[in-house]
Amino acid sequence: MQEIKRIKATTGDVLKVQEQDGICYLTFPALSACRGIRHLFSTRQGGVSKGVCSTMNLSYTRGDAREAVDENYRRIAALLGCTPADMVCSDQTHTANIRIVTAQDKGKGTVREKDYTDVDGLLTNECGIALATFYADCVPVYFADTTKGVIGLAHSGWKGTAEKIAARMVQKMEAEYGCCPKDILAAIGPSICQDCYEVSEDVAARFTEVFPAGARSGILRQGRQEGKYQLNLWEAVRVTLCQAGVLPEHISVTDICTCCNPKLLFSHRASRGKRGNLGAFIIRQDNALEQ
Repeated sequence: MQEIKRIKATTGDVLKVQEQDGICYLTFPALSACRGIRHLFSTRQGGVSKGVCSTMNLSYTRGDAREAVDENYRRIAALLGCTPADMVCSDQTHTANIRIVTAQDKGKGTVREKDYTDVDGLLTNECGIALATFYADCVPVYFADTTKGVIGLAHSGWKGTAEKIAARMVQKMEAEYGCCPKDILAAIGPSICQDCYEVSEDVAARFTEVFPAGARSGILRQGRQEGKYQLNLWEAVRVTLCQAGVLPEHISVTDICTCCNPKLLFSHRASRGKRGNLGAFIIRQDNALEQ
């Protein structure tokens, strides 16, 4: 297994590295402790894709052979205890749009065409639906309600983070399903760390606008060059979740950076755009979603 560089964590490793049938993937212990759901974050190891997409690429739009991507989905689905026909995929365009998913959506993005666009967040309270979102540096955010049986995923790039898609997911869970924020578990998945993520002044200005001064010091710092800043998306999402009422002790924050681990994880910055896509997946398997 590829050696992993971790960001220093306060209490041990936040993410668990697992391997099954030659497939390497990552899980959050806090989410794994929830009865009735499975989740994972894929790595680039254990698939059949070739070249810059090798080997576990989950994108049909990056020049990979369709049959290879189909096989990669079959392998991931087997880990989740489902099939690709049970999956529902996002249509990511860096929005804060959220779609409520039902059984009628099964297979969209894998075995049949999507009939929706501009969707970066997915929510459901139905069993047997595997939600799927995709990454190569942006932030995956997992959601699980411990009492209402609701699961969700959000793709939070810098635009989605500035639009506070994580808070909108919490608000949607409240409005649609009657969830209480204090019952929601959230996990901020593998993505680019602050040391690796330098942004321009206009991006920094956007975060200065939307985050309070007290939180800003942990989110932005001066970059290595004049007019550049280093952005901590993990902290921005964590602060957003807390502002939305999620308890700090219910939030897991990744200790693995995509850009620091280009042999294990696809990174747009590390590869200069020559890469495949990773996937975040979550599925509710029965009616008992309890810690």
